[in-house]
Amino acid sequence: MSFDPSHPSPAIAARVQRVAPFLAMDVLARAAEKERRGDSVVHMEVGQPGAPAPLAVREAAKAAIDTGRIGYTEALGLAALRERIARHYRDAYGVEVGPERIAVTTGSSAGFVLAFLAMFEPGDRVAITAPGYPAYRNIFEALGVEVVTIPLEKADGYVMTARAVRAAHAHKPLKGVLAMSPANPSGTMIGRAGLADLGAACREAGIWFVSDEIYHGLTYDAPAQTALAADPDAVIVNSFSKYYCMTGWRIGWLVLPPALVRPVEVLAQSLYISAPYISQVAAIAAFEATDELEVIKAGYARNREILLEALPRIGITEMHPVDGAFYVYADIARFTNDSLDFCKRMLDEAGIAATPGLDFDPVEGAHHMRLSFAGTEADCREGMRRLEAWLG
Repeated sequence: MSFDPSHPSPAIAARVQRVAPFLAMDVLARAAEKERRGDSVVHMEVGQPGAPAPLAVREAAKAAIDTGRIGYTEALGLAALRERIARHYRDAYGVEVGPERIAVTTGSSAGFVLAFLAMFEPGDRVAITAPGYPAYRNIFEALGVEVVTIPLEKADGYVMTARAVRAAHAHKPLKGVLAMSPANPSGTMIGRAGLADLGAACREAGIWFVSDEIYHGLTYDAPAQTALAADPDAVIVNSFSKYYCMTGWRIGWLVLPPALVRPVEVLAQSLYISAPYISQVAAIAAFEATDELEVIKAGYARNREILLEALPRIGITEMHPVDGAFYVYADIARFTNDSLDFCKRMLDEAGIAATPGLDFDPVEGAHHMRLSFAGTEADCREGMRRLEAWLG
């Protein structure tokens, strides 16, 4: 039977057509194409640790492979990993979390999908920040959830506030609020009091509070606080990708209030079956690799200082506080009001890959860009040298 081009193709789902591209990944693809042509690129576009996973993680994975059989696990994850994550909350934050409240997920990305499906119906309204991680908006669009954007203000230290949440809810009721600390694209953190206020505002309104904590561990002046310390019903999303250098292992976790555990489990059974067995075994070992991971973090701290010293000298003086993570979110209005074109030219002409701010904020992002300092010290120095030469 031959293909007849005169027959119309089935329509693509309308919800997919509403989902915007993830520009950081588009930049990565263009940068890879440039490298295939033999050109040099300094990668500052993607939030991916430059270091490999710790040795203990890799050895645990090898040992798991050597046992022969790699199979499914329970949908909520290996009991040993869930218990170890629970212990982490006690050790790191002084918070008691029962392992039965933890769901191991195929990266934090799957965690978001599972949690959002369990909490929100199509048409529900959920508040996020601008700037903010673009996948939030894109997943909500795919699920038919209405995004309510709360612009971050310099006067508030560029963090979501309870005051802004109450105002948004009073304007038209929300079903949930999603905050991130340390934040992407900026690394800016919400303090203990701010998280407590957000949790209180959500409890008063009877809406879900989701706290994205995937950059915990990567802070430079003060440790990050978990929303669980003030709000035991907060939904926590975390991951082994960033601090633990396990991006490609696709392993993360949720901490759920009891009412959400079974719904998430049922969804996970059908959508993912379980997170990868090898990655779960390796993740248990990740908690014992702190010494190696702190050395890696010290490298990020040096890179951070390189950028924070160089950018003002180049003429980029306005940026969000870089409290954690491995990003600088910089205002480039002095040079452009089209960050998409600016980043394209910077890649083509200077060989620096960075993410346009439009990925994180459809409005103000037109004059911002995000630079990742998760790579090597040499790359950060070379990136700043190229940027200074290009803008000079």
